[in-house]
Amino acid sequence: MTETPEISFEEALKQLEKIVSELESGQAPLEKSLDLYKKGAELKALCEARLEAARLQVEKISLNKAGVPEGVVPASFE
Repeated sequence: MTETPEISFEEALKQLEKIVSELESGQAPLEKSLDLYKKGAELKALCEARLEAARLQVEKISLNKAGVPEGVVPASFE
């Protein structure tokens, strides 16, 4: 499976939901199920990383020494 960091969070989530649905159906052969599981794990990690970056960005907006927002610092999606 290849990593897909260039896709949007929304697209990654959509693909992950499709994979989960297919795995839950129990209709995929074993090898395909394993491939789907691996791809799903990659997409899950990507979504978690982007959500964490968004959470950190929100914290940076809302927290400063004086307790007053002073601007926005872009979050890194690495």
